[in-house]
Amino acid sequence: MAAEPPGRLISHFQTKSVEQQGNGWSELWDNGENDLWDRGFPSPPMIDLMADRPDLLNPTNPDGSRKRAFVAGCGRGYDPVMLALHGFDAWGLEISETAVETAQGYAAGQLKEPSSDNFPKVDGWSRPEAGSVAFVQGDFFKRDWEKAIPGDDKRFDVIYDYTFLCALLPSMRRDWATRMAQLLRPGGLLVCLEFPLWKSPKELGPPWGLKGVYWDLLACGGDGIVEDDREEPAPSSPQAHFVRELRFNPARSYKQGRGEDMLSVWRRQ
Repeated sequence: MAAEPPGRLISHFQTKSVEQQGNGWSELWDNGENDLWDRGFPSPPMIDLMADRPDLLNPTNPDGSRKRAFVAGCGRGYDPVMLALHGFDAWGLEISETAVETAQGYAAGQLKEPSSDNFPKVDGWSRPEAGSVAFVQGDFFKRDWEKAIPGDDKRFDVIYDYTFLCALLPSMRRDWATRMAQLLRPGGLLVCLEFPLWKSPKELGPPWGLKGVYWDLLACGGDGIVEDDREEPAPSSPQAHFVRELRFNPARSYKQGRGEDMLSVWRRQ
């Protein structure tokens, strides 16, 4: 039996080098092919985590100022808008100008009349006053876009990663972890919706299988190249930039995760 041909997303990137990855995503946006990964609504696990653990993800500092949240590869802007509606000053980064324009249009409508998808499905939850949301066009691995962030300290209090790491070539993972450490303030939180965990790390992407990858990168300080299917193949390292505070299988997530998604929370040391 002949092997099943790769899907459109994998085929698009099969011959692209590291240097061509950003342009590859921009091409898909410009051609109206963002339906290949667009989920259509903000991330339920992150929404529920903020509702269940306000002690962990409080959007305000002790002095009353708003904390900054950041989403790289934010797509249409679902998650930055949702974070703003939960009280953060949120920023979304995209490599594509088309994506940024799309996100700005989406945000304008949602901030005026938010969809119920932005909020937890629980009784008695009180909606906070919304923060701001802004979108920046740039390459995550470069620093020039950071000038758009106000103030001398460009770092963030919370970063959310979902379908960004899994979109990157495995050889780019160590640089991803380095940038995350640069962009987070000490004590800040990196929240990761680990997807896809049902896919072997040996299979072609995007999306690339991430079982054991976050642990290797963030707890062990490794390169994220995981050759087997074990969740945590090595002990954590005290020299790593991050310590994991929480990891669980969320009650709500996207169907594409096949019920295997895990949500992990990492504190920047």
